[in-house]
Amino acid sequence: MEREILSIKRKALRINLDESIYGTFAEIGAGQEVVRNFFQVGGASGTVAKAMSAYDMTFSDAIYGIEGSGRYVSEQRLWKMLDHEFDLLIQRLQDEKYSRKRFFVFANTCTTLNYQKTNDPHGWMGVRFQLEPHGEPNEVMIHVRLKGVDSLYQQRTIGGVGTNLLFACYWYFDQPDDFIDSLLDNLTTDQVEIDMIRVKGPDFIEVDNRLLALKLVRKKFTDGTIFGANKEVYQPKDILYKKDILCLRGRFRPVTKVNQDMMKCGLEYFKTQVKDESNIIVLSEITLNNLTDGGQFDNKDFLDRTDILCKLGHTVMVSNCHKHDVLVNYLDRCRPNSIGIILGILNIVELFNEKYYKNAAGELLHYFGEIFMRNTKMLVYPYQPDKDQSVIATNNLRVPDNLFQLFKHLRNNGFLVDLKGYDKSVLQIFSPKVISMIQSGEPGWEEMVPESVADIIKEKCLFEYPCEVPSEKL
Repeated sequence: MEREILSIKRKALRINLDESIYGTFAEIGAGQEVVRNFFQVGGASGTVAKAMSAYDMTFSDAIYGIEGSGRYVSEQRLWKMLDHEFDLLIQRLQDEKYSRKRFFVFANTCTTLNYQKTNDPHGWMGVRFQLEPHGEPNEVMIHVRLKGVDSLYQQRTIGGVGTNLLFACYWYFDQPDDFIDSLLDNLTTDQVEIDMIRVKGPDFIEVDNRLLALKLVRKKFTDGTIFGANKEVYQPKDILYKKDILCLRGRFRPVTKVNQDMMKCGLEYFKTQVKDESNIIVLSEITLNNLTDGGQFDNKDFLDRTDILCKLGHTVMVSNCHKHDVLVNYLDRCRPNSIGIILGILNIVELFNEKYYKNAAGELLHYFGEIFMRNTKMLVYPYQPDKDQSVIATNNLRVPDNLFQLFKHLRNNGFLVDLKGYDKSVLQIFSPKVISMIQSGEPGWEEMVPESVADIIKEKCLFEYPCEVPSEKL
């Protein structure tokens, strides 16, 4: 059945009219825009135990503690708000009249556009809530980036997203697609970007946060999501800010020795280009269209790939950024120190293919300008069509005559860099062939992937490997 999309006001009223839902609204930095919706529709006395806004930093510190980082619009601040306010609810509301209440705390810490229009408007929102009276609470946390050039407009957006979030916690907690969809009910991606979501609690035990984060990308609520080797979902700017980003783009279906060699060569070069090796963060990036097969998306296939990457210790990014300039623009928004993109020489061949352009020289000049003005280098891994043929790199790549000077300029100025020290013995390994061998049971594919990857594929019967999964692992 198609989900009914309620207005922001109707959602607030429905919550107010539910006599069991009762709690606190704590909002910092952009007024009390969420609780305002509940006061305006009527019946708020049955829902709102307390509404507060510790706007002054001194008051905020006195209540929630000092932030050592100095950042008050942060995940850490949000956690402190949720902890403090929920503890107060439980301590103070113990009378019989509260025995059937399902307590919640809604908290946000946000910044809207300043008067000079020089800041980056964004915010953290979270809900800690019970689905049963006296039950163990669940938690949902999201991060939003606010768009538009008007502070009042952004405040209203905060009010809408926050109301949608609280409503989703009670009405859609067991329906992941509806939960995500409903966050932007009566709003658009022109108003707000939701670039992180994380849930936990007894009613979310079966939920994989990576799949929720992926839904944000698939629904175009954001252009990318990032999670670590621990499978924890990260807010992109938090993890990438002021970092030297090295990004390997690929399908990783599965990770092969070629992928491994590309990463090794890319990292060896990138270390020579940065001031501090410890500041490097390495991303294995999968573009969303590389996760679909004939337009169909397979959650298991996605998790199979990412589980292997995570077990290899990789930080994984999934993005909507098919074009390299779009990816660089996305990464640059997180204000890194530098960016290195590892890609195969065949990607460069495609970039310089005139059939994709009406005016190849002009369009490529703009395209590369968008990439390389952001302290970015393309680190190019070679290709060998056949073991008896020459290895192709940028130094012997043939490009159309009218594009040669542009290509030469990029090479001579270090924007396109041939990777050195590669393992020539792995250049004949291609992922489609590996997958075909795995699925057919043909021997020899194990030699084309890292040993640990082969072990994982066999143990968990990934990528349709012909084996039976032991019942205890199902």
